[in-house]
Amino acid sequence: MNRFEHRVALVTGAARGIGRGVALQLAHEGAKVVVNDYANMDLAEEVVREIEHAGTEALAFQADVSDRDAVTALVEATVARFGRLDIAVANAATSVREPVIEATWEHVVRTIEVTQLGVFWVCQSAVQQMCRQEKIGRSRGKIVITGSIQGEHPFPQSAPYNMAKAAVNHFGRTLAAELTAQRINVNVVNPGWIDTPGERVHTSEAEIEAAGPQLPWGRLGTPDDIAKAVAFLASDDADYITGAALRVDGGYMASLSLPHLGSRDDI
Repeated sequence: MNRFEHRVALVTGAARGIGRGVALQLAHEGAKVVVNDYANMDLAEEVVREIEHAGTEALAFQADVSDRDAVTALVEATVARFGRLDIAVANAATSVREPVIEATWEHVVRTIEVTQLGVFWVCQSAVQQMCRQEKIGRSRGKIVITGSIQGEHPFPQSAPYNMAKAAVNHFGRTLAAELTAQRINVNVVNPGWIDTPGERVHTSEAEIEAAGPQLPWGRLGTPDDIAKAVAFLASDDADYITGAALRVDGGYMASLSLPHLGSRDDI
């Protein structure tokens, strides 16, 4: 399948985890890919080599998405190298887990700057470029935002991240409403518990192995699970989808329930 031949994609936070999976998926389907990261550029270069080995072109570009000027430079570098920008995946995020009562202000601010404002800057700069381009097919461009089920469910010790993910979901709907006339699709993917290197900052290998079988689908999700959903929303197959949020969580949210309270007659 070559759905993204002649398309140029930008993926933020793409050196590892979900971003890496998305970058490789888009490349395997023919896209030229800009692999953005900030703290893991050695890994970003490895992703570039994998993409080139797959037979397409890639560029690694270091930028902190919380810095608006750096994001502008990122999009400019994309266009300078490949001539256009067709797909932007606003994926970069960060989180420090701590209860609100003990939260360090620097951690709170950094989480919101990257996870919420970074999405805003990436999307703003990307759509400004897309609006200057001619359409390919029916769309002038595709924006996909990585949200989280944590924007819906109040997971403890993650208040700034939860806030930011709730915000980017509503931002995605707002941006979609603004861009229908320009025929730029804007959608959000909300992953559940995904097996990534970043998850191991907070959770031990033993805990992850024990948790997987207890989840509704019997396992944690993988970056590949999310990448396939992103690729669908970035493709012409999703031409009539905008302003949507696609939950990819193996039934986690759908399976949340109250404790058993007996039969209705007992209530």
